[in-house]
Amino acid sequence: MSRQFQGYIYLSLAMALVGSTVIASKVIASGLPPFTATALRFALAFPLFLMLMRATATTWPSLQRREWFILFIQAGAGSVGYTTLLISGLRLTPAADAGVIIGTLPIVSAAIAIIVLGERPDRSILLAITLAAAGVLSIVFRADSGGTHSLLGNILVFGAVICEGLFILINKRLTTAISPLALSTLMAGLGVAISAPIALLELPQAAAVTTQSITAVVYYALVPTIGGFLLWYAGLAKVSGTEASVFTALAPVSAVLLAFAMLGEPISANQLIGIACVLAAVLSLALRLPSAHRNRSEAG
Repeated sequence: MSRQFQGYIYLSLAMALVGSTVIASKVIASGLPPFTATALRFALAFPLFLMLMRATATTWPSLQRREWFILFIQAGAGSVGYTTLLISGLRLTPAADAGVIIGTLPIVSAAIAIIVLGERPDRSILLAITLAAAGVLSIVFRADSGGTHSLLGNILVFGAVICEGLFILINKRLTTAISPLALSTLMAGLGVAISAPIALLELPQAAAVTTQSITAVVYYALVPTIGGFLLWYAGLAKVSGTEASVFTALAPVSAVLLAFAMLGEPISANQLIGIACVLAAVLSLALRLPSAHRNRSEAG
């Protein structure tokens, strides 16, 4: 198995876990304020990351001041911004709407990779992005217009999408090599440091905490946070930022499938078409590997 294909597998699994955060955040929103939930999430994850570093003898990187600033921005946007905005938005808008908005992640991520990172994708990657975007639009299109929809809630969720796009790609600006485990640990530690002071201001609101919301936070900390961080950074180290942006389209697919499996929500024909387009986008990248390797060999 090639290094690049391994990256594709890691990214796919990571985005499947991201999709599950929509359901977890909906449960959390019913019983915990956003910064309190975020602080608890990283307070649970951080010591476990430290234990993993100790068990694997992973060393801390020696970073420049500029790189610490990048990590702080990354943690503020992705670790804290994504979680708090998603939970806040889900207090106002249905989980189905949030899942649909999360579907814009591949387009937002691709834009960040091209505009911020200055990457120039080739035609095959642009085709994969187009397929992923088509799949997302198919999932977004809904024949029914009933239900309660909140413009503010949707704006907050879209803000979470922008934060996630920055989070998953901005570490490409780092010049020092950092192992996935060390980087994940730093993100969790900075996440606690940023969210905990604001969480103290939410203590009066935390009185209505529920068992379900605490359980959802524990799940969020152990599975999408620890597992998702490690998988994403391990995959991102093996592919370009633009390639990685294609795999973010798996997040809404995961959200739709989990809504069906866990909440009993039906899957419509247009959602099935969307899932097929997204899977085709990911498959197109996998099929691209042999020709890419041949081209590099011929060039060498």
